[in-house]
Amino acid sequence: MKKNLVLFLLFCPFLGFAQNNNAPSSYDIHDIKITGYLQTQFQKAQSAGITSFSGGDFTSNSDSRFMIRRGRLKIDRVDKYSSIVFQIDATQNGVNLMDAFIQLHAPSVNDFLFTAGLFNRPFGYSIIYSSGYRDFPERARVFQTLMPRERDLGAMVTFHPKKIAKFLIADLAVVNGSGLSARDYDSKKDVVANLNFKFDSLANKKFHVGFGGSIYKGTVRSNTDTYFEEKSGGFTTNVSTENIGKNLNREYFGANLQLQYDNSFGTTTFKTEYVEGTQPGVANSASIAGPYASQSFATQPLTNLYLRHFNGYYFWLTQQIAKSRFTILAAYDVYDPNTDISESSIGLAGSNTTAGDIKYSTLGYGLTCSLNSRLKLTVYNEHVVNDGTALSAYQSDLKDNVFTTRLQYRW
Repeated sequence: MKKNLVLFLLFCPFLGFAQNNNAPSSYDIHDIKITGYLQTQFQKAQSAGITSFSGGDFTSNSDSRFMIRRGRLKIDRVDKYSSIVFQIDATQNGVNLMDAFIQLHAPSVNDFLFTAGLFNRPFGYSIIYSSGYRDFPERARVFQTLMPRERDLGAMVTFHPKKIAKFLIADLAVVNGSGLSARDYDSKKDVVANLNFKFDSLANKKFHVGFGGSIYKGTVRSNTDTYFEEKSGGFTTNVSTENIGKNLNREYFGANLQLQYDNSFGTTTFKTEYVEGTQPGVANSASIAGPYASQSFATQPLTNLYLRHFNGYYFWLTQQIAKSRFTILAAYDVYDPNTDISESSIGLAGSNTTAGDIKYSTLGYGLTCSLNSRLKLTVYNEHVVNDGTALSAYQSDLKDNVFTTRLQYRW
């Protein structure tokens, strides 16, 4: 897998122009400042009750819905030596804490920044890119699976040598590993490392490029005496009393690229990201749908763990139309939770495979219109595809496409 990652870095000339979530609205010294955005939308699903990564699952008897997708309110303050960020998300589901961190910085050593609290895990590009600025309605399925809600509790050091290498940003974080809404359920901590390069204003200030690489090293605690390891054609069991309380490796390796060209027709952007590694998951069950069986856990998983090798990636392409208010969107993403098995082998007798091993791809396309500097309309369709398996409920492609119309106001 690491060989594939090296090839990706060598042959994909990859950048980031992110609006970074792990920062106040501005590092200029200021008193309390309030910013935020509201996203209200209508969605139509291909069938009722589907499992969806487009804002959450549809209820069992509904194939359409109005919803508040995000209602963010961000408060920040910056002084000479520190800054604080506090952000909540208010939707029809209630109010949730999203960010709560303190940053320390010294004017005499301003290449370093220390962050402590609840913040976005510094992995790759799209995780820390604000949903208020992202053209596409949602992050790719692979990142929603590996890092649901993006945040975690911990501490982080950022290195940005503004004088000698302003194009470089490096992050190193230690986090609980259980996500934003949970206390850590074991004593182990996870480590996240991120290295990004950004070069702006190339080719007469028309071309911008950035690229980077990330590593996530963590574990998931086993609560039983059995876990499943991959073998040719499925899984084999590892049974031992010593497996109770054992921590199984959770490892990700990622690479990303962003390109932007300001041409006479309008701005063109291309963004892509690839990640692979090992993810401890579970089998699907009556309480855990297949697509969530490989999702990262916020609480201690109580059933047997499945060690899966996975990969995933996305391509995002946007094209402004004749420097107008309209931008065309096109996206393609893939998440394969089990790269060691073909879809036709899933569900075969003796394989120990389940719906948690099924690969999904999503083709998205749509249009945005900037009605003014604060108001944006998005119309977007997602065509989700899975191949047939030997499982009775997954012998053909599920009818789980989703159409979204969204209105966003940012202040």
